[in-house]
Amino acid sequence: MATLSIVIPVLNEAAAIQHTLRLLRTQRLRHGASIEVIVVDGGSMDDTVALAMPLADKVLHAAAGRATQMNAGAAAASAEVLLFLHADTILPEQGAALVMDGLRAGRHAWGRFDVRIAGKPAMLRVVAACMNLRSRLSGIATGDQAIFVRREDFCAVGGFPEQPLMEDIELSARLKLRSRPLCLKEKVTTSGRRWESRGVWRTIFLMWSLRLRYWMGTDTASLARAYR
Repeated sequence: MATLSIVIPVLNEAAAIQHTLRLLRTQRLRHGASIEVIVVDGGSMDDTVALAMPLADKVLHAAAGRATQMNAGAAAASAEVLLFLHADTILPEQGAALVMDGLRAGRHAWGRFDVRIAGKPAMLRVVAACMNLRSRLSGIATGDQAIFVRREDFCAVGGFPEQPLMEDIELSARLKLRSRPLCLKEKVTTSGRRWESRGVWRTIFLMWSLRLRYWMGTDTASLARAYR
């Protein structure tokens, strides 16, 4: 039985999924059969599924929606620790060991990594630094930071809420009631494509405004429409 299950929700990620899974293979070879990789497709229209199948332990299908897909992956996982990874995010070389060693200490039910955002704009380094600092101060993590959690605690809070946006924020808020997060200083590397395609400053303003509206009680369907 695996000790760590890595769940990757995907939707039309043919450009990124092979690279992510091949790098995970290195960690899997180092840790043997103790890591399983589960890809959950939400109805891709490209070659995502075909590219993932030779490189993942399980490739599942679920209704589109990151929360729904991650919950489906968690339900199929065999390990007692779950790690949720975006298709365009790369774990540090010792990522799996860092997670397991950190949780074995017993003080934390869950945690996340610091993040580095890959891309040309220098402002992305500032964005990442602010994300990491904000997360440490608030105890709230985002999906870009590769959230990991003990299965029993994930189940105790009901998993990811079935909402179209801010599912990572809401899960963090619920898990924070069980323990402060383990904030690993080692960095995952996530793609800056979202910031580059929309513009860095425009994306910063959008994400802060969406988060503020969420805490003020705006329904997530409205927020999802604004995000898209």
